[in-house]
Amino acid sequence: MATPSNTPSAPVAGRDVCVVGGGLAGITAALLLADAGARVTLVERRNELGGATYSFDHDGLVVDTGQHVFLRCYGRYRALLERLGSADLARIQPHFRVPVLSHGRAPHVLARTRGLPAPAHLLPALARYRLLDARERVRAIAAAGALRTVDPDDAANDERSFGEWLAEHGQGPRAVRRLWDLITVAALNTPAQHASLALAARVFRTGLLERAGAGDIGRPLVPLADLHGRPARRLLTRLGVRVATGRRAERIRPDVTGFRVVTGGSGGRTAQDEMLADAVVLAVPPRAAARLVPPAAGAARDDWHRLGSSPIVNVHLRYDSPVTRLPFAAAVESPAQWIFDRTPDSMPGEQYLVVSISAADDTIAAPAARLTAVCAEAVAGLLPAARSARLLDAFVTREPRATFRQAPGTRALRPGAATRIPGLVLAGAWTDTGWPDTMEGAVRSGHRAADVVLAHLASADRTLEGTR
Repeated sequence: MATPSNTPSAPVAGRDVCVVGGGLAGITAALLLADAGARVTLVERRNELGGATYSFDHDGLVVDTGQHVFLRCYGRYRALLERLGSADLARIQPHFRVPVLSHGRAPHVLARTRGLPAPAHLLPALARYRLLDARERVRAIAAAGALRTVDPDDAANDERSFGEWLAEHGQGPRAVRRLWDLITVAALNTPAQHASLALAARVFRTGLLERAGAGDIGRPLVPLADLHGRPARRLLTRLGVRVATGRRAERIRPDVTGFRVVTGGSGGRTAQDEMLADAVVLAVPPRAAARLVPPAAGAARDDWHRLGSSPIVNVHLRYDSPVTRLPFAAAVESPAQWIFDRTPDSMPGEQYLVVSISAADDTIAAPAARLTAVCAEAVAGLLPAARSARLLDAFVTREPRATFRQAPGTRALRPGAATRIPGLVLAGAWTDTGWPDTMEGAVRSGHRAADVVLAHLASADRTLEGTR
C-alpha cells in the first residue's frame, strides 16, 4: 500500500477527518489519511473492526461469519495484509487447484498447468474435465476464449446477463451448473443466469484468463478477526488514529466549517456525542449510507436501495474424527456448494467443516435444524468418511445482506466516491470500483476515497490561501 507523505508541510496536516465504518474500506481510507497527516477518527458500530469480515465465539470455538478467500490478483488487498503485518497468517496455493466433488464420484481436480502462459494454462484442465462430456468441453474452451474479448468496463456489457451470453456461446444448462456457476456463484453471489456480464467478465478475465497465476486461491489460516480487525486496530492506534468502536453514526450535518458528525452508543446505551470534521468518509453499506447522506448530496442516494442484496448461509459441522484431507472443495449439483476445513489446532482428532452456500435466497430463512440435516447428508454423500463420523455439533450463521445483488444494470446504480457535497465521500465494495463486491473491491474503494478527500482538503487550502 502506497503511503503519502506524513509531514507537517502536507496540505492535510492537522485537518480532521471522520471515517464512518471499520470494515476493509474504512480501515484502508483511515490508514492512508493518517499517513498524509490528517487527524483521523474511525467510528465503528461493532466493538471490533473488520466489518463483514469478523469473528465471534461459539462455545469456545472462534467462528468467522463467512468464508472469505482471495486470489493472487487481489493486489490492493494483499498489500493491506502486508501493511497490517498479517500476510503470513494467510496462504496462497502455489497454483490454481480446486477439487470438485459430486455425489458418488471421486473428486475431480480442476487445476491450471504450471509452465503454460495464459490462457493455455487452463486448456488441459478444461479438456479433461470429466463432469462434462467431450462436446461440452470443446464448447467450454471456445466460450472461455470468447470471454477474453468481453470488456468489463463497457456499460453495455453490464446491461446483459452472463447466462444469456453463455447460452449464445453454446453453454447448455448442465455446463453452466457444473462449470461456470462453480466460479460465478462463489465470486458474484448469484448464478450466471442473474449475473452482470461485465462483472462476470471481470472475474473470469482478471482471475483466470489473462495471467496464469492470477487465480491462485488464498485463504486465511486464522480467524478473520486476527487477520484484519485486531492488527488494523493496533496499527491505526500507533498512527494516532482515534478508534471509536461501539459507536453508531446517527447524523451527518454539513455546515460552514465542514461537518458535524453525531454518534451514539450502538445499543443506545450511551449519550450522543458530536464531533467536527473537515471531511467525512462513509464506508458503510448502501442502506446505512442512504440514511446518513444529507439530501443535498443528490437524489442518487434513493437509487442505492435498488442495488438490492444477496444472502450467504454458512452451515458449521463439527465431527468427532477427520472426514477429509482437503483444505477446501467445491461441489456440483449439491446443497453443499463449497466446503472449507477450518479445524483449529485446539481440536486434535476432530474436524470442523464449514459449508458455504452463496446466492442463498431459498435457504436464508430455512430453520437451522433443516439446514444442518440437509448439509450433513450432502457432506456424507460427497465425503465417504463423513458417513461413519459422529456429528458433535452443528449450527448455522446467516448473512442476509452479504453482498449487493450483482445483476445486470447495477453499474449505473453504484455511486462514485465523491458526492455532491464536497468533502463527503463514499467507500465500500458496493461503490463503483469496477470490481465485484469482494475484499479487493473494498480496499480499492478505500484508496479512492482517500484520494478524493486529500484532493478536497488540498483544494480547500488553496482557496483559503487565495482569500488571504
